[in-house]
Amino acid sequence: QVQLVESGGGLVQAGGSLRLSCAASGRMFISINNAGWYRQVPGKQRELVAAINSGGSTHYADSVKGRFTISIDNAKKTVYLQMNSLKPEDTAVYICNAGASMTWGTMGDSWGQGTQVTVSS
Repeated sequence: QVQLVESGGGLVQAGGSLRLSCAASGRMFISINNAGWYRQVPGKQRELVAAINSGGSTHYADSVKGRFTISIDNAKKTVYLQMNSLKPEDTAVYICNAGASMTWGTMGDSWGQGTQVTVSS
């Protein structure tokens, strides 16, 4: 099993920046293969914000293109989401998802608990 723990959320003014981290761990965990950041607002569907695959290719929601950057650092077993030029509409709980290589094979779709990001106007 893979445990994912997000951090880095908080309160920021519009136009500001935050960097979210998602640290992966587990007894048989080796490395992160692919990852995604989602966001959830009460009463709305969970939205994919950014994703990265094992080849390093990235995908971004249109609403964050040019402002957010997703990356994986397997030396630190961490997924990052750099968020710049934040807007009030970016306010949400941000949740990390990852697929991993384990000692016994490949494991997909582990989820973190989320970290709150609040952008004030």
